[in-house]
Amino acid sequence: MERVPILKIGDILLVSIQVDMSDQTAIQLQEDLAERIVATGCHGVIIDITALDIVDSFVGRMLSTIASISKVLDAETVVVGMRPAVAITLVELGLSLNGIRTALNVERGMELIAATRADDGDVAFDDEDADPTATP
Repeated sequence: MERVPILKIGDILLVSIQVDMSDQTAIQLQEDLAERIVATGCHGVIIDITALDIVDSFVGRMLSTIASISKVLDAETVVVGMRPAVAITLVELGLSLNGIRTALNVERGMELIAATRADDGDVAFDDEDADPTATP
């Protein structure tokens, strides 16, 4: 069985789907991603579907499930790299991808997660010894 790689970039996990998603691969990805979110404490998940030519109802449900699992674990999910034909197919299938935000590419996805976290009041500190309650 193939596994989908999950890379950590700062406070974000990047999932680049490069293979056709069988049922078993999707279930394994959900489990692997949930474990990595907990292990790393990341607050963002970017799922890159640039390599997918077709997204059917199964993949659409899988993306929604991953977004729900991530949200419960305090991580925002953004799907990036959606091709126009894939977007059209999702709309034609009536899949709304609830709970999933989208961006055109990984860079915009990272910006979206950063903006969302800033709006929620989360602040990232570059200096591990910095006191977030100290006044300047």
